[in-house]
Amino acid sequence: MTLLSTDTAGFAVKFIDLASPRLGSEVIFATDDFFADKSRLIDPAEPVFIADKYDDNGKWMDGWESRRKRGEGFDHCIIRLGLSGIIHGVNIDTSHFTGNFPPAASLEACLVEGEPTAATKWTEILPAVSLKGNSPHLHAIADSKTWSHLRLNIYPDGGVARLRVYGEVQCNWEKHDPNELIDLAALVNGGRGIAASDQHYGTPSQILAPGRGVNMGDGWETRRRREPGNDWALIALGYPGVISKIEVDTAHFKGNYPDRCSIQAALVTGGTEDSLVTQSMFWKTLLPEQKLTMDAIHKFEREVADIGPVSHARLNIIPDGGVSRLRLYGKISRLGK
Repeated sequence: MTLLSTDTAGFAVKFIDLASPRLGSEVIFATDDFFADKSRLIDPAEPVFIADKYDDNGKWMDGWESRRKRGEGFDHCIIRLGLSGIIHGVNIDTSHFTGNFPPAASLEACLVEGEPTAATKWTEILPAVSLKGNSPHLHAIADSKTWSHLRLNIYPDGGVARLRVYGEVQCNWEKHDPNELIDLAALVNGGRGIAASDQHYGTPSQILAPGRGVNMGDGWETRRRREPGNDWALIALGYPGVISKIEVDTAHFKGNYPDRCSIQAALVTGGTEDSLVTQSMFWKTLLPEQKLTMDAIHKFEREVADIGPVSHARLNIIPDGGVSRLRLYGKISRLGK
């Protein structure tokens, strides 16, 4: 069994990357990106090194890289988060930058409508930290405020392969129509995966991402189970609600989709995320066991039980395999908050 850790680096698996382009995030400004375009900084793919690849400005690098500074000051870039959120940790990754990485970096944040201006007040959320070449730099962020933009400062110049920003989406639920049917588990609505029996080929948060999966790696898949039982994943909804419609998508999973699935759910009022693993075994059945097929969207409505408001769900896949997307449609419940 794999639990999502709560230690210093645990935020990297416990929370989602708020800087992901699939959520609408974009690098909107850089003081300089002469050697490597600023947009690569938040590319969801792992950075690569291509030994013999050059462009008109020099060696091609997979990240954001400024030219060598010959005066005072330092470089920075600004990232607009696609969805505002609380930041719990970051990874400033200098993979493949060995002689051209910045010696130090810091992060500032702001919450604004539209884009930052010269008058915008920035708040430091990560004081300057030393960087090494070709290395990840994981730092927890002790801050509970909601932010819309980040400013990555590098001292004085150089290249950073990736910036990952791990946190929770914050939605203004007061604006939501209580009669609207919405996907309460969607990443864009604050849903997230919090635990799984196995995460060998992906995390449960990936099944909550927007759109259909782009390939077999864009989902949650477990290793081949060689013992009795079945695999499962725990999902925290963005807001409590009454679920009335469910979709389970096995897109791209053809020889490795689960044979069956079921879903349990509950309105959780106490305990910790670690204790939910035990608690979830006794949750009510939201969706009885259903047969699945390969590479298909499975829609369930009449089969969904009315168990009242819920805040968490447990997807059981029997016995193992891969799921591309899970949609839990329902109406928000003010009683659940």
